[in-house]
Amino acid sequence: MPDGHGKSGSDTGQTEDIAVEIVYARPEAQVLLGLKLPEGSTVGQAIEASGILALFSEIDLAVNKVGIFGSVCELDHPLKPHDRVEIYRPLPHDPKDARRLRAMKK
Repeated sequence: MPDGHGKSGSDTGQTEDIAVEIVYARPEAQVLLGLKLPEGSTVGQAIEASGILALFSEIDLAVNKVGIFGSVCELDHPLKPHDRVEIYRPLPHDPKDARRLRAMKK
């Protein structure tokens, strides 16, 4: 007999849905997409389900790093409720090289 403390749907074998956000930004365009996925979904599955790859053709998950709340992670990283998945653009210049060039100009 259920004690009322378990997750709803656990009696029927159904999983809970979790709410997550997918974000991506370019200087001229930013997007934040909210979606619900089955519990146990991964970062990669969330990105695919969001449709963001169709909105921004430059995103290549073999090249672009991804993360959750600013911490880089892998595409197979499991999501928790209310995670914000971020897709990062490649840096145009190596920060160390940029600092070195600025220092040489002084």
